[in-house]
Amino acid sequence: MTQAVLRRLGGAAMVMFVVASLAFVVIRLAPGDPAALMLGPDASAAQVQALRVRLGLDVPLWRQYVDYLAAAVRGDLGNSIFLDRPVVQALAERIEPTLCLTLMAITLALAIGIPAGSIAAVHRGGLLDQAVVTAAMLAASLPAFWLALLLIRRFAVGLHWFPASGYGPPDAGFIERMHYLLLPAIVLGLNNSALVTRFTRASMLDVLGEDYVRTARAKGVRESGVVLRHVLRPGLVPVLTVVGLSMALLLGGAVVTETVFGLPGVGSLVVSAVLRRDYPVLQGALLAIAGVYVLVNLIVDLLYLAADPRLRT
Repeated sequence: MTQAVLRRLGGAAMVMFVVASLAFVVIRLAPGDPAALMLGPDASAAQVQALRVRLGLDVPLWRQYVDYLAAAVRGDLGNSIFLDRPVVQALAERIEPTLCLTLMAITLALAIGIPAGSIAAVHRGGLLDQAVVTAAMLAASLPAFWLALLLIRRFAVGLHWFPASGYGPPDAGFIERMHYLLLPAIVLGLNNSALVTRFTRASMLDVLGEDYVRTARAKGVRESGVVLRHVLRPGLVPVLTVVGLSMALLLGGAVVTETVFGLPGVGSLVVSAVLRRDYPVLQGALLAIAGVYVLVNLIVDLLYLAADPRLRT
């Protein structure tokens, strides 16, 4: 058990190292000089060079890379070039909308996907099964930005049931904040419910074919009892993997959704950092998203190790 945990921890550390290295290299391949963007087109070459020296952009890339990795290991993600504050602070200020949006979307995806996948599995090959599979394929194929604009047009602009954008005034309470997040959560939740539905259906179909399920039916147990007592619980164990995958998908999809709905979350911070060539913010955001993804998958792996002794060797 200990060796299996250590292997997974080592794998997680390696993933974070690769993500940090790729983020450093890929971001600097993009055209544009942050110093020139900050000073504007009227700045002289001497002014741009002086700002590059002050920002530490004049040193060789290999030295920037070493300093960046050393600081990241200490938990220091640097200072934002444009915001003039630590990247950790900038991310902490934007994490609340993104975190609440992600949790709401995951809850909605599970609330839709688990019942729908269970119904499809129980009625395999029937009309309900075909309807659920078709609906899941449709939900997975809808672009997030198009669905967001459609919901804004109908429910925000047309019916005035929800705000079209923003996160509420500074003094808004929790309920008002959640009201602003409901439409974005529906967009992300519907997209990811398709994955949960398909995974739940496939998992439960495997369990329905087990011998102990046939034995329960032969003993006269009602079909509802068979599903609830003998199929649902073991069938949902693999869905833990889907939760981890959905977390990564939601964090990635939040960039587009937050931009469409004007939410002041991590996604909008990333978009503005891309436009400004704010290297530290981009690197810090990518590391934070990768860290959440790695942490969730590590927790899922540990839960599997606890549930299945065969995986501990």
